[in-house]
Amino acid sequence: MPQVTEMPGVEDRRGSHDPPTEDHMTSSPGEPPRESPARLCGHLAKLCGKGPLRSFKNRWFVFDPRRCHLYYFKSPQDTQPLGHIDIGDASFSYDLEADEGQFEIHSSGRVSILRASSRQAMTFWLQELQQKRWEYCNSRAVGKRDSLVSPTPGHIPTGLVAKESSEITNVAFMTDSAERARIHFAADMCLGALGDPTPDHGSSQSGAVQDLFRQWSNDLRNSMQILRPGKNSNELRKSVFYTNEEWELLNPTPKELEESLLHEERRRPPMDGGKWNAGRTFGIWHLNDYSHLKELVKLLQQSLKSSHYDKYFAMPFTDELSKDCFHLLQQKDDHIRELNLLLEKKTLETDSLHQEIEELKCSVVQMKEQLSMMMETIQAKDEVIMRLSKQISDYEESSPLSGSSSDSPIQKDLEELNRLRDSLQGYKAQNKFLNKEILELSALRRSTERKEQELEAKYYNLEAKLCQIESKYLVLLQEMKTPVCVDSQGPAQEVVNQLLEDALKVETVEHPEHTYIRPHTMSKYDIYGFQILPEDDDEEKLVAKVRALDLKSLSLSESQEISTVVKWENYFASTVNREMIRSPELKSLVRNGIPHQHRSKMWKMFVNLHIKKLKEETAPGYFQSLLQNALEKQNPASKQIELDLMRTLPNNKHYTSPTAEGIQKLRNVLLAYSWRNPDIGYCQGLNRLAAIALLYLDQEDAFWCLVTIVEVFMPRDYYTKTLLGSQVDQRVFKDLMSEKLPRLNAHFEQHKVDYTLITFNWFLVVFVDSVVSDIFFRIWDTFLYEGSKVIFRFALGLFKYKEEEILKLRDSTSIFKYLRYFSRTILDARKLSNVAFVDMNPFPLRQIRNRRTYHLEKVRLELSELDAIRADFIRERETNTERRDLISDDDEDS
Repeated sequence: MPQVTEMPGVEDRRGSHDPPTEDHMTSSPGEPPRESPARLCGHLAKLCGKGPLRSFKNRWFVFDPRRCHLYYFKSPQDTQPLGHIDIGDASFSYDLEADEGQFEIHSSGRVSILRASSRQAMTFWLQELQQKRWEYCNSRAVGKRDSLVSPTPGHIPTGLVAKESSEITNVAFMTDSAERARIHFAADMCLGALGDPTPDHGSSQSGAVQDLFRQWSNDLRNSMQILRPGKNSNELRKSVFYTNEEWELLNPTPKELEESLLHEERRRPPMDGGKWNAGRTFGIWHLNDYSHLKELVKLLQQSLKSSHYDKYFAMPFTDELSKDCFHLLQQKDDHIRELNLLLEKKTLETDSLHQEIEELKCSVVQMKEQLSMMMETIQAKDEVIMRLSKQISDYEESSPLSGSSSDSPIQKDLEELNRLRDSLQGYKAQNKFLNKEILELSALRRSTERKEQELEAKYYNLEAKLCQIESKYLVLLQEMKTPVCVDSQGPAQEVVNQLLEDALKVETVEHPEHTYIRPHTMSKYDIYGFQILPEDDDEEKLVAKVRALDLKSLSLSESQEISTVVKWENYFASTVNREMIRSPELKSLVRNGIPHQHRSKMWKMFVNLHIKKLKEETAPGYFQSLLQNALEKQNPASKQIELDLMRTLPNNKHYTSPTAEGIQKLRNVLLAYSWRNPDIGYCQGLNRLAAIALLYLDQEDAFWCLVTIVEVFMPRDYYTKTLLGSQVDQRVFKDLMSEKLPRLNAHFEQHKVDYTLITFNWFLVVFVDSVVSDIFFRIWDTFLYEGSKVIFRFALGLFKYKEEEILKLRDSTSIFKYLRYFSRTILDARKLSNVAFVDMNPFPLRQIRNRRTYHLEKVRLELSELDAIRADFIRERETNTERRDLISDDDEDS
């Protein structure tokens, strides 16, 4: 049941210009003040939206009796309505086949579909809205009529709110008076229609009939009081529904009603002039406003017909017949009415039967037509069957199988069929043999690959042992530089004895001469062009060689699952002729590493994914035009660029000499970007970023890769002269260290080690020359796809990887020395990726952005304070210089 109580906050929705509602109406003079009526409000579902988005939404409905509008809000706490429905000229309907509780309101050319929580709630809303519509229309009509019949002179208020309140009060008073007059008139008219049993008529009716009439008149007055709203406003009028037959019986024409009323007026004796004139005036007014009081007219007409009928039969027999005869006549009349009803019912049944007969006749006609069509179809099919049967018999007679020669077409077809069957059997046998051969070859290939891997692992093991022996010989040679006594036992002698023992152990093992494998020399550069073995330092060369061998051993010892290359080939096959989009599958593949042969393609796609809109805004040939301007016009950054070209990647073969191809491409990319972004121009660190991009991209794509890193991934002022963004990131990284690695962070604070001196370069150049090349390019794969958040992940992952080793160090010198090179000792890229992307979770980007904003304000404040201190210092130094100059001048004068 919807709520019908006053809701708090509803009054706040009225503006200062709106007229007062019924809650604020004053009572008429001489009557006690009225109680505040209950407010009609509650939750209903309203059909909203257009097209496929059309659906029911829950709304808060409030009825305003001032304008007879039903306002609806999004929630009871809202102050502004979403809209309203005019109930004053509305009509209501509902469909039994629709959803439970659903009804429609037709108003102002629109249809509002609402749905209550139950059918009972829907009935309540319909009755209440009908009652409010009836009261609104009746009060508006009565107000107009009373103002014409009996205008009340008085003081007219001037204020807007006071004037409207006065008008509504007068209407309420006049409506109440008119309602009372209408009820008395209805009772008097009914008594006149039945014949008022007073001495003025000179009637000789019996006392029983008079009592019957008086009782009926009182019942009629009581029924009229139900239609009249009582003094208590909470007594609500309920709507009465009629069938079509009752409506026709109770709905006389205005002409018939007027004639009946005039006839009763002539027969009625003169009564109190004021009362009868008022009743007559009321009757004329009632006829003129017939549309507003249709329900009252229905009751009056039904009562008049019944009274005429009883009067006609009661008057002649009241003096002659007894009560038994009168009662018998009434029973006969009831029996006659029942027979009439039964006759009407049978007539309706007869009509329905006639209608069914007509429908059956139509069905018979249709079935006959269908039968004729089916007969024609069967006849056509029989003709086709006969024709085909004749053709088959003619064909069999012309070429029978028994007497056919070897040259007949059928015999040839049979021979061809037998030959094809033989070929099919042969192909089956061949296919089975080839399948078996493929399986055997696959097994042989797997066996050969397994043996090759075993031999290669054995070879690398021997090569590692050789490196160890070479290192021992190197240590021995270094120890032998200093002269020692022959009899003394020093470290050199111990090394010699150990080498002799190892040699004796090797000689005791029998190795056939033909099984000896000479290790080949290791390449000087890796697949990326970086030097593996240094050129000068022999000890560093051995360390680098051991590191390279360990990397190769890691690649061979990986689990024998589907290789990364196969996964990427499957991904490319599934995305043929389709543009690359972000997806969890692609992110997982990128985090596991992009194969060397696909890295150029994927890097280019990643860059275009991030700056697609930026590239569309530029004109074609944008890079070439920037480069042309930088070469032709004077560029303040060109001098610094030339100085840093040879210092960019000195350990990479593509940037070792001024004539190398990479040097010229790097120069073009840096000059073009310095012309594009004059605020940055050139900063140390951009050369390394561009150089790494040029290893897999051409000049223009490397230029856009540099634009993506500097202008999209990194915060603003990251590569400016103040390096403001880089300083902010170091403070953010300190917060993450204290959160993700609290033990290690406390260890650094205990020994007062500032690890940001090491990590600052990591962030500025994205780990270039800080880790081995395999790990470095793995980091760049994810960095170009996911952005700068990856740098924080891998920086934390490097410290987590070596956390236990760092915690074992107990002094600041050893800790700082270890931090300078520990990142290059990490070789397992798969383990490092797992630490960075699994152990460091959760890692929301929103948290990093919020911390960047927080630390940016602090750094800016500190920089402004430093600038103020610097300005004061310069000012003080200049003042002191002037004083010294004045003192020296005085000394010279003296």
